[in-house]
Amino acid sequence: MSINFLEEARALKPELAEMRKAFHRIPEIGNNEFKTAELIEHYLDTMNVQHRRILGTAIIARVDGKLNGKNSAVRSDIDALPITEATGCDFASENPGMMHACGHDVHITGALGAAMILSRHRDELPGSVTFLFQPDEEGGGGAQRMIDSGCLEGVDAVFGCHVDPLLKAGHVGIKYGDFYAASATWKITVIGKSVHGAQRDKGIDSIEVSAHIIPEILKIPGGVVSIGVINAGTVNNIVAGKSEMFGIIRTYGFEKRAEMCRELDKVCQEISSKFGAECRCEITDSCAGVINDNDKITSFLEKNARSVFGDEKVHVIEKPLFISEDFGCFIRAKTGCFYHIGAGCEIPLHSNNFLPDPDAIVTAAAMHSSSVFAYNNQKEI
Repeated sequence: MSINFLEEARALKPELAEMRKAFHRIPEIGNNEFKTAELIEHYLDTMNVQHRRILGTAIIARVDGKLNGKNSAVRSDIDALPITEATGCDFASENPGMMHACGHDVHITGALGAAMILSRHRDELPGSVTFLFQPDEEGGGGAQRMIDSGCLEGVDAVFGCHVDPLLKAGHVGIKYGDFYAASATWKITVIGKSVHGAQRDKGIDSIEVSAHIIPEILKIPGGVVSIGVINAGTVNNIVAGKSEMFGIIRTYGFEKRAEMCRELDKVCQEISSKFGAECRCEITDSCAGVINDNDKITSFLEKNARSVFGDEKVHVIEKPLFISEDFGCFIRAKTGCFYHIGAGCEIPLHSNNFLPDPDAIVTAAAMHSSSVFAYNNQKEI
């Protein structure tokens, strides 16, 4: 019996649309997604899908097939952003100052839709499919904490998606290689010597040192260095003895990120030493970025998507993006692929007006369910 995943997802659209509305009304910030997690568990119970809670708000669910095959996973992030919604829709956020402005309500519902479809076809399903409902993607660290807790035990490959405002509803985007940037946050503290402004030659001006550092770190090759905050000084007639700068690094790949971090520290130390100042660089790796480095899996999913949606609705994305996503941790730990689902709204991510088309849920459910079903049945990938 052949399963028409797209038709099954379309048939579920009214039910999935109501699910999405329910999640959209209760956005919660990372690691505090308690009502969201309870609602996910409720829907899983109605499907008779086994699940367990870890890390407070993370959920691991599993659909076991009755045929032999591989074991795959579908990941969905579940947290929201500290943004006041301005969509004016009838299912807008009921939590003041919080909003699903990055489409995670669609991600959750798309994964639940896939679980619903697959749970109805256990007799035909090869292997098993694990569903990972991950907290704290926006804040960072949620993916790695789930991995450290053993969520990938027995899993062969992990798949996931993000809604894309640049794609029409019902369309899918596939990217080979570098996709999302790896990121790091940094804090640079320059310690000089505070003196009266009339005797600056007897001190070490931390602001002057920072002013020499800034253009040099902005020129570091391999990615983007951005400065977001500068704090220095107390009053207008005292040379600042301490200056602090905060910013980010974005690049593609873990090795390149490490190179840029080393270069940042080197530049800061060299310039500070010329002025006799002390410099401390505190650099913290954040999102791992996303690299679809298994071309066999990516190609397989592209072909599967074309068979499900048609050639005209599947697009190969040419350029990588400088936004970040911690899904890359899952691919790095195992293997897998990350893809885009058309949001069909042409409103930027993280906007207080961001509201994907309901058809995005249908696309996500069909893409997830068809991809893992097909992958689990393959022995050569």
